[in-house]
Amino acid sequence: MAEAMRAEGFERERGWGIAEKKKDSGEESKGGALGFWVSVYFFNPSSKNKSEKEKGKNSKTVPDRPPEHFHRLQGQHRAKSDRQIEREREMIVDGIEDEEKWVAEGIASVQHNAFFMHRALDSDNLREALKFSAQMLSELRTSKLSPHKYFELYMRVFDELRKLEEFFKDESRHGVSVADLYELVQHAGNVLPRLYLLCTVGSVYIKSKEVPAKDILKDLVEMCRAVQHPVRGLFLRSYLCQVTRDKLPAIGSEYEGDGDTVMDAVDFVLQNFTEMNKLWVRLQHQVGKNLHILSQIEGVDLEMYRDTVLPRILEQVVNCKDELAQNYLMDCIIQVFPDEYHLQTLDILLGACPQLQVLPEFLQVEAFAKLNNAIGKVIEAQVDMPIVGAITLYTSLLTFTLRVHPDRLDYVDLVLGACVRKLSGRPKLEDSRATKQIIALLSAPLDKYNDAVTALTLSNYPRVMDYLDNDTNKVMAMVIIQNILKNDTCISTADQVQALFELIKGLIRDIDDSLDELDEEDFKEEQNSVARLIHMLYNDDSDEMLKIICTVRRHIMAGGQKRLPFTVPPVAFSALELIRRIQGQDGEADGEEAPATPKKIFRLINQTIEALSCIPSPDLALRLYLQCAEAANDCDLEPIAYEFFTQAFILYEEEIADSKAQFTAIHLIIGTLQRMNVFGVENRDTLTHKATGYSAKLLKKADQCRAVYACSHLFWSDDQDGIKDGERVLLCLKRSLRIANAAQQMANVTRGSSGPVTLFVEILNKYLYYFEKGNPRVTTSAIQDLVELIRTEMQSDTSTPDPATNAFFNSTLRYIQFQKQKGGVMGEKYDPIKL
Repeated sequence: MAEAMRAEGFERERGWGIAEKKKDSGEESKGGALGFWVSVYFFNPSSKNKSEKEKGKNSKTVPDRPPEHFHRLQGQHRAKSDRQIEREREMIVDGIEDEEKWVAEGIASVQHNAFFMHRALDSDNLREALKFSAQMLSELRTSKLSPHKYFELYMRVFDELRKLEEFFKDESRHGVSVADLYELVQHAGNVLPRLYLLCTVGSVYIKSKEVPAKDILKDLVEMCRAVQHPVRGLFLRSYLCQVTRDKLPAIGSEYEGDGDTVMDAVDFVLQNFTEMNKLWVRLQHQVGKNLHILSQIEGVDLEMYRDTVLPRILEQVVNCKDELAQNYLMDCIIQVFPDEYHLQTLDILLGACPQLQVLPEFLQVEAFAKLNNAIGKVIEAQVDMPIVGAITLYTSLLTFTLRVHPDRLDYVDLVLGACVRKLSGRPKLEDSRATKQIIALLSAPLDKYNDAVTALTLSNYPRVMDYLDNDTNKVMAMVIIQNILKNDTCISTADQVQALFELIKGLIRDIDDSLDELDEEDFKEEQNSVARLIHMLYNDDSDEMLKIICTVRRHIMAGGQKRLPFTVPPVAFSALELIRRIQGQDGEADGEEAPATPKKIFRLINQTIEALSCIPSPDLALRLYLQCAEAANDCDLEPIAYEFFTQAFILYEEEIADSKAQFTAIHLIIGTLQRMNVFGVENRDTLTHKATGYSAKLLKKADQCRAVYACSHLFWSDDQDGIKDGERVLLCLKRSLRIANAAQQMANVTRGSSGPVTLFVEILNKYLYYFEKGNPRVTTSAIQDLVELIRTEMQSDTSTPDPATNAFFNSTLRYIQFQKQKGGVMGEKYDPIKL
């Protein structure tokens, strides 16, 4: 309350307008009734009975000169101790914290009084409504808050005044005419609450059309001159604009009376604008004066200005989000601080410029040329400037250029070229601060355009990267790749791919034998990113896409054996995708310039996969050969499909020695061969014979058994025209049964027990599969014999109990029982089986 009363020193009251004006003493008017309302509504003993001494104390104005401890007096040149300077810094921090506390207290008071005002409105109690609304509005009399924080408080009050205005509109609720209400609120105890209430009632008064709108508007705009405090006055007049904007006597408006013209509306708005502009100029002067005082404080040297003062000022400038204020404050910074300070902190200033709403006036004309020239002079003048300082300046200039001239790629390339010239003749950078700035410099175009293709057009971009050490070069390459992946950037020409892979060469080939020192996890992450990148290379034109694939292949084949398992598969799959797009085309021409045909691409893939078999990485190579065989099958190219199967079998024979790997590989071969329909009888029989032969030669009997009964699917296809050789299916099943029996006997010899009968149950399920598919060679008697065999083995004294096998067998028996009970054709087929 004391602060609110001190604020009165900034306010002055003027004469009143339409109604008969009274003094603030609470004197009753000659009308009788109105005087009674005034005395009842606004008389507050706690505020009226203060002594004149206390009034004088609480009404003093803010001194013209800031406190002595906050700046040195004019003409007094005494040095401050480090302790005093530190105290000044602490005071600034404390001031920010205090402001947060003050605005919180103000909002709490507004909410408190608004609650009682709402209760009064709900009960149609005009007396209480005016009392608590005036108390609520008194919170706006504070001088402690910055404009930003004052706005928060103002918006809380503004929302409540809208509800009060609705109450004023309904005379049946409060019983006072709008004319009397307009005069009544003019007797509020303090100027600022009085004028807010007057504007609110004035809006209702205009809407009632009892008097010409121009008279009310003139009255309001004149009486608002009573508040001359810049912040409070600006917000008051802003409120006046808000509540009257739809009530101006413009042409066609419902408030255009006989004596009202559009000029009355124009005069009102211009007069309000003029007064607001005067307040704004005064506010600017006060803000700029603070910066001037700050520049005169002894102890604010270059170091403090760079590390503390300038960042704090720029933070406020950026956060205010107002074009006029930002332009004015940036101009103040340039004017009040020495040019030497600006030259030494040019990078900080330029770093803030892209965050402003509009470019400051002193940079709007030929901004790039001016700053580029200034930075060049600074770097030339300071021959001993650390390289990190020069790069930081160029980084700031580039950030500024991308913000102000985003369409001028030539400017961007000029900045990069200037940085190259500064770095020329130097070895690769090893200073961590300098390399960090280089990464920021190179990342700026990527972040701005979200398109790595744009960076590929900058001739100096790769030249800057060349000055990075190997580790940092990889980091920057990862930044480029991540940008491409994040933005789904499509690299669509071979030339772009060539330029891109030159930029990321640190990831796709060994540099200075540094691979051995790389962390394994980091290496895998890098190579997986390169693999994902390859899938982002695409062109609808098949010939151009082939050129892209050839360009990528040329780079990755030079990447070393350790990288190939990561980079060959995406190249192979991109080529296979291209084959499926152009299948049906034919041709024999070779070379990158020749038209793309399936045969040509298959040869290219075969040459690429051969590199994997030499690493060695035979498992991966075998999988890729089988994928190519399937693609050849889709293209109806039998010789090529047969060749890929041959390569797969060669790898299996010569390179895959581990028993588990062999088991996995033979299942992949069987599964792929089963889906092939391009082979003639001779080629299919040859491949099938090899598959069954290798299956029977696996090291472990269990693996042999499972591989052999899997081969049965090579002789039975569900397709209408597919092969259905029931005899050979039965031969595979019987052979797997013999192998399973041999496995049981071997287990009995080696462990003294026959072991689990899981293999027999698996074979039983295969019998049931072919039985349902209609294989005439699989009969109910064979199934019955197998069921009895399994039971016998499970009940044997030498068998090893196995809950999983028991559950598997019982589930199979339940399935047979279900089919028997289902009836129909299938039920009749299963009926002879006895369980």
